[in-house]
Amino acid sequence: MNYSKLRLGKKTIMVKDFKLLSKSLKPLPLPKTDTEGNVYDEFTSPELRYRQRYVDLIVNKNVKDTFIKRSKIISSIRTSLENEEFIEVETPILQPIPGGAAAKPFITHHNSLNIPLYMRIANELYLKRLIVGGFDGVFEFAKDFRNEGMDRTHNPEFTNLEFYVAYKDYNWMMSFTEKLLENVAIDCNGKSIVKYGDKQIDFKGPYKKIGIIDAIKEETGIDALSLNEIELREAAQKIGVEIDDTMGKGKIIDEIFGEKCESKFIQPTFIIDYPKEMSPLTKQHRDNPLLTERFELLINGSEIANAYSELNDPIDQLERFEDQLKLSEKGDEEAMFIDYDFVRSLEYGMPPTSGIGIGIDRLVMLLTNHKSIQEVIFFPQMKPENELKVDLNEDEKFIYDKVKELKKTDLLSLKETSGLSNKKWDKSIKLLTKNNLVKVSKDDQGLFVEIV
Repeated sequence: MNYSKLRLGKKTIMVKDFKLLSKSLKPLPLPKTDTEGNVYDEFTSPELRYRQRYVDLIVNKNVKDTFIKRSKIISSIRTSLENEEFIEVETPILQPIPGGAAAKPFITHHNSLNIPLYMRIANELYLKRLIVGGFDGVFEFAKDFRNEGMDRTHNPEFTNLEFYVAYKDYNWMMSFTEKLLENVAIDCNGKSIVKYGDKQIDFKGPYKKIGIIDAIKEETGIDALSLNEIELREAAQKIGVEIDDTMGKGKIIDEIFGEKCESKFIQPTFIIDYPKEMSPLTKQHRDNPLLTERFELLINGSEIANAYSELNDPIDQLERFEDQLKLSEKGDEEAMFIDYDFVRSLEYGMPPTSGIGIGIDRLVMLLTNHKSIQEVIFFPQMKPENELKVDLNEDEKFIYDKVKELKKTDLLSLKETSGLSNKKWDKSIKLLTKNNLVKVSKDDQGLFVEIV
């Protein structure tokens, strides 16, 4: 390489020819700290980070580390399942009937066939068809879609692992899940104990087990199984649980548990033996005909997994679907459709089977110490940028309009032009920067305010 020396004796590169490989028109928001310790241009706003993940990955190293861990978690699970000789498969995302879960689907239209299609809410029924077809163990990392609310633990598009194993039941599945998650935690963090916020969560089995009816009775005093729908509705209202007329008995039990019990389970806990009304795809309990052989795994107050001894009686399955249809007629938008082709597959005979669904995004949240699902999805769903609205008072609007007009202006000059007191100025500029309307930057010439 050819070097040249500046007058001060320092080396520099002597450029004889160059070729532009890429145009970089925007400067990266790299943090800068002045002599007084004030930090400028930090790229920490969640709104901006999620929208511009490409910038987030460049300037915030811990973000890339999270997604590298996510990849390791999925790889660890896949290896464990392949070691058990399960086959990884793919099933349809566009489905004529949205089955396998109680959820509101996204609807689209197939122009050539002139029929409505639904974005997959779960891949359960297709995987069980493969068990009917003779596979002993199948799994799929599926993108599922549910047309419901968004919050810190819900994104309308999410990753769900489901796997199904012939000649097993939910007791086997609980044991296998304990080993699987302990192994994933060790592969991800080097040990089974994981720090999550101010808590220590231990993924090492065995996990606590408690019946959902027992959990509700312990927390509220309500014996949900002994009450009919009218009595249960009255009991729920007495303890302040909001319900509506579209809810059947199963949905009311689910609401009571979610409101009063779910948050109590911090360490991994299997909530087992759900009422039949809550579990239309689950085999009846071998000891109690009012219950089913189902469990949900709760960790830190959130559902991480849902599993059954699968219902394989086609007559019973059709009756359960018909019960769901009655709930749909009452106005329950999450009630299941009747999938007659799935019932037909069961008529050919499905062996005793256990299956599970594990929410990968929530599991990654736990193992990487994040409280928001948006932190573990590269590109989470966001409101359109043109719909973002911030109510500005007169002072804030004056500053914003001025910066918008000038694109970039000297901070001291802008403050003087505004005529605001120090207190009003600080309050106004903080609100504008917090909502990513303007940003403050610093260079050799001083402090500047510019439009975002």
